[in-house]
Amino acid sequence: MNKNDNPIIDKSIQFALKIIEYSELLESHKKYVIAKQLIKAGTSIGANIHEAQSAESKKDFIHKLKIADKEARETEYWLTLCRYSKNYPAPASLQSTLLEIKKLLSAIISSTVKLM
Repeated sequence: MNKNDNPIIDKSIQFALKIIEYSELLESHKKYVIAKQLIKAGTSIGANIHEAQSAESKKDFIHKLKIADKEARETEYWLTLCRYSKNYPAPASLQSTLLEIKKLLSAIISSTVKLM
């Protein structure tokens, strides 16, 4: 998908697109509050990853990826609520995709810190 073939960027874009679809599904079930929270947090992950690509320093790069990780954790919270709440559509494979993104973020942050 990405011209640079960067797995974390590609996964974050695909995830954001799935979050948009899931949020639309939630809205069709009149679950507006959670849909709004999910769309904000779930798409912010990729936005911060993208922003990190033009970081001014390694420290700035790490900071932006840590923000992406925080957004991933918030997204995980909302998806968990959806998963266990009655009358909410199941979040399907979103949680497993999110776990992959979190693992990639952790590995990138960890390896960048070692280079400092």
